[in-house]
Amino acid sequence: MQHQIILSLGSNQGNRIQNLENALLQIHQTIGTVIRVSPVYETPSWGFDSDSFYNCSLLVHSHFSAIKILQIVLSIEEKLGRIRSQQSGYSARIIDIDIIAFNEEVYDLEELQIPHPLMQQRKFVLQPCADLQTDWIHPQLNMNFHELLALCKDPSSCTKTGVLSQPLDIYNFQSINFLAIEGNIGAGKTTLAHKIAEDFNAKLILEGFADNPFLPKFYKDNARYAFPLEMSFLADRYSQLSDDLGQFELFKEFIISDYYIFKSLIFSKITLEEDEYLLYKQVFDIMYKKTPKPDLYIYLYQNTDRLLENIQKRGRSYESDIPATYLDQVNQGYFNYVKTLPEGKVLVIDISDLDFVENQKDYLVILNAIQQKLK
Repeated sequence: MQHQIILSLGSNQGNRIQNLENALLQIHQTIGTVIRVSPVYETPSWGFDSDSFYNCSLLVHSHFSAIKILQIVLSIEEKLGRIRSQQSGYSARIIDIDIIAFNEEVYDLEELQIPHPLMQQRKFVLQPCADLQTDWIHPQLNMNFHELLALCKDPSSCTKTGVLSQPLDIYNFQSINFLAIEGNIGAGKTTLAHKIAEDFNAKLILEGFADNPFLPKFYKDNARYAFPLEMSFLADRYSQLSDDLGQFELFKEFIISDYYIFKSLIFSKITLEEDEYLLYKQVFDIMYKKTPKPDLYIYLYQNTDRLLENIQKRGRSYESDIPATYLDQVNQGYFNYVKTLPEGKVLVIDISDLDFVENQKDYLVILNAIQQKLK
């Protein structure tokens, strides 16, 4: 879902540590989630005579393209006071941000070369990048950072001199075992679950609705296919949650899902006739009692107009004729459900005016809301 980007930061003017901290904050708020930050190293200026540099590297997750990230990087440098000289060659700078790697892709453009063409010659780049402990492999040289560092002939000193803040350290998501994210059709619950799972090393459980043979039929003939659709969903959800929640993964921090089994009752109450619903609820109640409950249940609310817009954007043909009244009923069903949950176990977030994919600050708003609730 997200790209893995490695950035190299350097500063040799003014308060060098503060310059790096300021750049780190700007990157985390505009480009993507800063997952890991290397120690800061002091190194002599490379290629010209000047004051020594403080250097570090960042591992970042982002949805943005490499070109868009370059544009934001240049904007951050300018905002932090860098003035680019018109003369050729190297010069002192308050901040320097280089894109070292973008996934394991190769770019050879006039304005952007990735991987950075001189990285294998520079110890001040390789040492911090090696400290990030990524699984990145140079797509042309077929070596990782540790191997490149071992072969680097740069004689420059590279002395560890400090550390920067780790942006994700403020969140204690590891204090929970199971986080469920819910929302109406088109609310963005799957995308958000993906992002959080990738950023916080969580085991991801996704609802497997795409293979349900009754779903396209239901949208064409609701009355005929409502009961088999809801029963098949219930069976699939119960089976998946029971299996996945029962399997502990040693190297994952917690479990996150983009649904919870109670959605079955919400949708069935809307779609089924009364006698079918009563029969369905008997089966549901048996399964619900045996299903592990989330430590925190998050409901992403979006207004109906925004939901319809999102549904049209993703272009699933069988969703194209969903009426607004149906989405209103689903929203109300979720609101009725969250009212029954303990206040400390549920978080409703209105994301009608947020875009957590295109705007990193909006994503941080959601993370901060979750963190505040966990407190």
